[in-house]
Amino acid sequence: MLLNMNFSEVTSFYLSDYNGMEGLKPVYFCIFLIIYMTIVAENVVLIGLVYCEKTLHEPMYFLLCNLAVNGLYGSTALLPAVLSNLLSHSYEISLLFCQTQIYAVHTYAIIEFTILAAMSYDRYVAVCYPLLYHSIMSQRVVKIVAFTWLYPMLAFVIVLIFTIRLRFCGRTIDKVYCMNYSLVKLACTDTSIVNIVGLLSVVLYTLPQIIMICFSYAHILRICVLSFSKSKLKALRTCTPHLLAITNYSIGCFFEIAQSRFNISHLPYQSKLFLSLYFLIFPPILNPVIYGLSIQIIRTRLFRLFRRKSGQVTNNVAKRAVGKVHSKCVLHGAGRTDASRNT
Repeated sequence: MLLNMNFSEVTSFYLSDYNGMEGLKPVYFCIFLIIYMTIVAENVVLIGLVYCEKTLHEPMYFLLCNLAVNGLYGSTALLPAVLSNLLSHSYEISLLFCQTQIYAVHTYAIIEFTILAAMSYDRYVAVCYPLLYHSIMSQRVVKIVAFTWLYPMLAFVIVLIFTIRLRFCGRTIDKVYCMNYSLVKLACTDTSIVNIVGLLSVVLYTLPQIIMICFSYAHILRICVLSFSKSKLKALRTCTPHLLAITNYSIGCFFEIAQSRFNISHLPYQSKLFLSLYFLIFPPILNPVIYGLSIQIIRTRLFRLFRRKSGQVTNNVAKRAVGKVHSKCVLHGAGRTDASRNT
């Protein structure tokens, strides 16, 4: 009876990694605030650019927009909570909010990898079937996007249900945010079934995407070796930012797996923090830069947009300056007229 009462008392958890920021909380707050504002600005500009420019209304850029939306989703699942905790004196998180953050962080990770797999299929069709690309992808892109969001969000619910049913004794999570594996380790009850489900879910959530990416680029490589043309070279160049995005995200996943499965207590605090936050921060902040600088049409439209905005600002400033000069001249003239009348 007493044991059951102890189970029910655990309704919040302590995020112990915030202790390492104690002496430099204002510095960390400013860094995370700048990072979050940069992520929001970059991704919103990219989404707005694709939405406004009709020349970018193509399947590849539609998928890119979804990658940007997911970047906003993942960073919002983490950074506002981090900023809030840095402003408070308590580093506790409620069980409900912890479970919500687990769902958001994990679904972000699966959606990111699924969108990258869908983009590899898009590049496969573009390189291997260039004449049929628009007809194939225009019919499938909406279904593909719906799948990239619905499949992870529904599939992870199964894993989360097993975690929700656990009863917890421990309260300390050695992170600045909640992860499913960290929460499962605090359970008092037997977690063997949960661990098996977790391992199976990792396979189910990653293996299809890995197969799709490998299949797509194997065929792209084969086509490029057998026949090489200017059109295929142009399509192949658009694969470069996608490969960079996959590499960047894979590095983040490797860091997360390494620091959760191996003992890294000997590493400095800043290194451990970097490893744990990489996959939630660097893909959202680097993907818009990678695509914005690598794809010429996006780079050209961005420069044109900024030139247009800077031109509008310059014109507005000039008009205001002319208006002020005109107002001064009118007032000066009126003053002279009044003076002559008094004379």
